[in-house]
Amino acid sequence: MHGELATLGLKVAPSTVWEILQQEGIDPAPERTSTTWADFLRSQAGALLACDFIETVTLSGQLQYILAVIEHASRRVRVLGTTANPTAVWVTQAMKNLVMDLEDAGCRARFLIRDRDGKFPARMDEILAEVGIQTVLTGIRMPRMNSIMERWVQTCCRELLDRCLLWNEHHLRHALAEYERFYNEHRAHQALDQAAPLRAVPDPITEPARVTVLDVRRRDRLGGMLGRSRLSEAARETRNPRSNGVLSGRAPGARTRNLRIKSRQIQYPVVSIRLSMYRSSRQCRP
Repeated sequence: MHGELATLGLKVAPSTVWEILQQEGIDPAPERTSTTWADFLRSQAGALLACDFIETVTLSGQLQYILAVIEHASRRVRVLGTTANPTAVWVTQAMKNLVMDLEDAGCRARFLIRDRDGKFPARMDEILAEVGIQTVLTGIRMPRMNSIMERWVQTCCRELLDRCLLWNEHHLRHALAEYERFYNEHRAHQALDQAAPLRAVPDPITEPARVTVLDVRRRDRLGGMLGRSRLSEAARETRNPRSNGVLSGRAPGARTRNLRIKSRQIQYPVVSIRLSMYRSSRQCRP
């Protein structure tokens, strides 16, 4: 712009041109056509997959390798398997299973981001290329290029692997299956506006009558390590305005106990879990 003004015989200081561009939110010319890695991830989120290996140790001292894949757009996680020997044949078969799962789910992925780990064979890239998925390698020692997957690895370690004593490979597979189901179907995600990858946010409760009779039930998994909270069937029913404060569907003469919430601290060998327990208003005798 400064050169064009000089061609027209208009003398303007370069700083003036810079101030005008800054006020209008226009970047300098060399930066307008460049695409950053963050821009690429945002623009192609619907077609991006990311995978990585996670290492953990069982009580027997055996090192286990967990292979997982995450979708950038929906944050859905697929744990492809775990093994003590991640050979090229095992990884190749895991990728074949992933391709079939993506086809069944109707996922149109175009790119898969992974690091330069030697456990990924060249045959893996060929299988993905046959279905139109291009492998994108991250830079050397640049985990931020695969930040979505790295974040899930930290979450899995913090919420499961670092808090659970794993006996063997079979126990690890069971724990990972439960956590995958919990992560995809129940756990709230800030990036999804508190929804889950396979669960939408329910409509908010706006009726004061329903808020006062909430009955939340918790279903524990993995010995209380994971939990799913839900409303009971009675709490889901709407209050009948002519029932004098009695829930619809309940007998008028039925009595309800006044429940109060207390907390108890339970010590476990690995973690200390604070559980909320419902007790009756009547004091329990020893």
